[in-house]
Amino acid sequence: METKTGNIFGINGPIVYLKGNTGFKISEMVYVGENRLVGEVIHLTTEQTTIQVYEETTGLKPGDVVTATGNAISVTLGPGILNNIFDGIQRPLQGIAEKSGAFISSGVQLDALDAEKKWKTHLTIKEKDYVSGGSIIAEVQETSSIVHKAMVPPGVEGQILSVQPDGDYTIEDVIATVLLSDGTEYPLRLAQKWPIRVPRPVANRYPASKPLITGQRILDTLFPIAKGGTAAVPGGFGTGKTMTQHQIAKWADADIIIYIGCGERGNEMTQVLEDFSKLIDPRTKKPLMDRTALIANTSNMPVAAREASIYTGVTLAEYYRDMGYDVAIMADSTSRWAEALRELSGRLEEMPAEEGFPAYLASRLSQFYERAGLMQNLNGTEGSVSIIGAVSPQGGDFSEPVTQNTKRFVRCFWGLDKSLAYARHFPAIHWLTSYSEYLSDLSPWYANNVAHNFVDYRNQIMTLLNQESSLMEIVKLIGSDVLPDDQKLVLEIARVIRIGFLQQNAFHPEDTCVPMEKQYRMMETILHLYNRSKALISLGMPVRILKESGIFDRITSMKYEVPNDNLSLFENYHKEIDDFYEEIMKQNA
Repeated sequence: METKTGNIFGINGPIVYLKGNTGFKISEMVYVGENRLVGEVIHLTTEQTTIQVYEETTGLKPGDVVTATGNAISVTLGPGILNNIFDGIQRPLQGIAEKSGAFISSGVQLDALDAEKKWKTHLTIKEKDYVSGGSIIAEVQETSSIVHKAMVPPGVEGQILSVQPDGDYTIEDVIATVLLSDGTEYPLRLAQKWPIRVPRPVANRYPASKPLITGQRILDTLFPIAKGGTAAVPGGFGTGKTMTQHQIAKWADADIIIYIGCGERGNEMTQVLEDFSKLIDPRTKKPLMDRTALIANTSNMPVAAREASIYTGVTLAEYYRDMGYDVAIMADSTSRWAEALRELSGRLEEMPAEEGFPAYLASRLSQFYERAGLMQNLNGTEGSVSIIGAVSPQGGDFSEPVTQNTKRFVRCFWGLDKSLAYARHFPAIHWLTSYSEYLSDLSPWYANNVAHNFVDYRNQIMTLLNQESSLMEIVKLIGSDVLPDDQKLVLEIARVIRIGFLQQNAFHPEDTCVPMEKQYRMMETILHLYNRSKALISLGMPVRILKESGIFDRITSMKYEVPNDNLSLFENYHKEIDDFYEEIMKQNA
């Protein structure tokens, strides 16, 4: 087939123009200039072709040749993705460092996955089997934690002609051949390619029904996210977006984590790499990196590749979902991705919308978040992709376009609050600005798997926090002394909830990740204290006497004193509350 080429006419940063009808296709991958920089066709007319280049364009000049590849920008999907770190267009950064040092040299060419490494492969098909897109043909122990299931690419269907025996194969070796309906033979390998902007097909999409348990009380209890759900974590500088995502990545009950560092500082990605490689996965007792893939497109890397990085990440996630795994994506941060869109839009001289962002910002955000979901795959397995996107509004202003448009497409909003972060209350998720639309979907799961009154207790906790907020308006104006004792009690119990339940210590072995049963028992104990105290107040007991007893402080400290594997100790707290109640009643009999 004849290779189509064109010549550069104009260069504007990462945007390159070719004059005339080049015969290129929209979204086609191209190689630009002598160094064969990777680019993508983004606009076509008979007079001009516009290309965005995913690398630094310094050194390009008019007249340089651009060569079409005939394919869309794609990623290689196969064993070797996990325990690896890639740039925005799936080039392995470790290999680049060995080849060109600390900085990515222009036009560096490297295979996305190691084509020479041999994998111990177990074939799961035999001759004359009928296979179609998604059918599992082989299994490979990719890491100590994850079995990689090689699949027939979507759209391929037919009868197996030949199969190799079990053995060691590279990702490029043909392990089976399938006879297609048109009589042609199609080779099957451990790896396949898939265009990053096209969602991988599924058989069915299920409604949300199971929570993604994170071990973080404010998330699991108050604002849960479902498996296959979407959440936004907006917050100003220093409020803890990245650390919240780190905690979820470490402790969430997802099988695989895809962490996308999109336009963030390089030291943050270094910290992820170092932390995750040291951390032992609590489920498998193996290194956490064994089930993690990192995509790093830091703030000093080419801006166009930043725009592609989240599509690369979600395509890798969909691939592992097709094997039947639950995958969680951490996108940090979608604001930097939107800024890349804005810069490219400006270079293309498009009409700007609000705050200079392109008019298609909302549709691009929806395309990304809509790729999440709990799915029935083509091979009959069930898998999910959950997306948790950090948003970095300038100055912490939640009314800016990226935050507002993200709110339209996510069903979970964990709003980080600057005043909480500065008061060292972490996670700094504010209970009054956050919400989760998954609560009604997940209520049956909580009732069947934790306790029948779990959601009722959760609603009582939220009611007390809302009452505290209203009362604090009065307290700020005229002080707390004027409040009746029943309202003073609400303030005291709300303080116990905030410090003893919502605040969580990531460095404490018992508090960094809390099982659902313990979260429920903590709520139960706090509400038991509230009900007993309310009964005493109704009999004329001043709140001052209750505070002096120290019972509130004892309940606040239970998160540290009750081990996660010995929840029977909660009975001691209930007994202490009841004994205290009985003693006061005797004194006032």
